[in-house]
Amino acid sequence: MVVDDGVVISESFVVVRPDYLADGRVEQNPLELLESVRQAGAEAVGAVGTVDAVAIANQGETVLAWDQSSGEPLTTAIVWQDGRAADICAELVEHAAWIGERTGLVLDPYFSAPKMAWIRRNLTTEGVVTTTDTWLVHALTQEYVTDVTTASRSLVLDLDSAAWNHELLDVFSLGGEPMPRIVACDEYVGVTTAFGGETPVHGLMVDQQAALLAQDCRRVGQTKCTYGTGAFLLTAAGSAAPRSGHGLTTSVAATLRGETTYCLDGQVFTAGSAMRWLHQLGVVEDLHQTLASIDVDAAEEILFVPALAGLGAPWWRADAAASFIGLTLATTRHDLVLAVLRGIAAQVVDVIGVASTDTGHGVDVLRVDGGLANSAPFMQLQADLAQVPVEVYPSPNATALGVAAAARIGMMPGESVGSIVGSWTPASRYEPRWSADRAADYVARWRRAVANSLTNDGDAS
Repeated sequence: MVVDDGVVISESFVVVRPDYLADGRVEQNPLELLESVRQAGAEAVGAVGTVDAVAIANQGETVLAWDQSSGEPLTTAIVWQDGRAADICAELVEHAAWIGERTGLVLDPYFSAPKMAWIRRNLTTEGVVTTTDTWLVHALTQEYVTDVTTASRSLVLDLDSAAWNHELLDVFSLGGEPMPRIVACDEYVGVTTAFGGETPVHGLMVDQQAALLAQDCRRVGQTKCTYGTGAFLLTAAGSAAPRSGHGLTTSVAATLRGETTYCLDGQVFTAGSAMRWLHQLGVVEDLHQTLASIDVDAAEEILFVPALAGLGAPWWRADAAASFIGLTLATTRHDLVLAVLRGIAAQVVDVIGVASTDTGHGVDVLRVDGGLANSAPFMQLQADLAQVPVEVYPSPNATALGVAAAARIGMMPGESVGSIVGSWTPASRYEPRWSADRAADYVARWRRAVANSLTNDGDAS
């Protein structure tokens, strides 16, 4: 994708689907991932001729082992959704509180270090083991780096100093690993010739933090949610790193112009992937048409707990399983789809509530982007359940625009961050239509369904 002054002028997409395997394992072919970057980048740049810089956003917690000399992958890429490192986390549970205080994160296989440790224990001790951004940047530039937002998702970064912590590395048996150099989000990294000519690589961020920047959520309490494979809610938390007392995690939002800011975030592990699951099962025939036309005001008898890949914030239960509650012989496909959408939206509501408690700032508007943000019925449902207005970002490319802004911030020191990020007008705005009582009743019943699904104990009605 090529961006000029905050406007997309050329774009190209290459789809790379993960493989969902047994026992909660999720993998990607790293060579397909690299080829997608090269192909999409070459096509986008080719349409405009040249670009001033290459910026890269990444998944944050996906890891692999690779040979630093040849660049060849030694394992598949273990995706952020993958739960295979749960046993490693269980072994370290006595350190959980200490790890949480040092890193701002929850001891969970979602994050990088447990998966890295699992690779070392079960697959290979050769090469280096890193997140995918380090491997991709090395393939493009031969540099060995990761950005500070990605490092903050690892469980081995000291959050307050934004530096690797040797005690944490030792806890995960990663003390001997050569860790990549940590760079700022707007920092010049190196030069690539992958897209024609010599082009500086100048902007690295986790995808969710990039979207937070694009939507100009820089004031404490400003909140966005990206609906992709999962739903990811981030709330700006300022220049001091808070620690959540209610199950959210704290990460670096960005380091720009030498200033580090933080965010609280909560994860709904299955959102778009839950809808694709319904499509694969044949429950939904035309996914786009269903999302455009579904009646979200229909009756609310059926509840769904969206734990198809475990439960993220604020429960952090990798062992949780999805469940429908209230099925009868009269249940229709429409009922199932609506229950899934409501379950996703309800978990987002819980994360909003916790974020408001942790920051002390109520969320007065929810800014959104991602695939499911294109569904007007679903966005109306989200506004109804959250009881706050929902504003849809006007571009489907918030992540790309955010990391492009980071590159421009580094390359244009004479311009302010605010002027580079810019203001925006929502493509759509959804005001709550449900009464506060109706929304509260539904969310309360849904919470009981979650509690009962975790204990297999009783009825949620």
